Amino acid sequence: MENNTSQDTTPNTTSLKGDWNKIKGKLKQTFASLTDDDLLFTEGKKDELVGRLQKKLGKTKDEIHKLIADI
Repeated sequence: MENNTSQDTTPNTTSLKGDWNKIKGKLKQTFASLTDDDLLFTEGKKDELVGRLQKKLGKTKDEIHKLIADI
């Protein structure tokens, strides 16, 4: 049996980069307070992006990962 409880549900960096414009648009629709600077995605800096979103939205790292994965 596979235990999925501790897996990172955020898409990997390659798929995140490819779909980022779509994800960014949906996040901005859902959270009007987000700016382009908040949603700036730089290759290899996924943790910085998650940190900015955590601070801006007042959510946990897991909640941010779930938001992105659910889009």
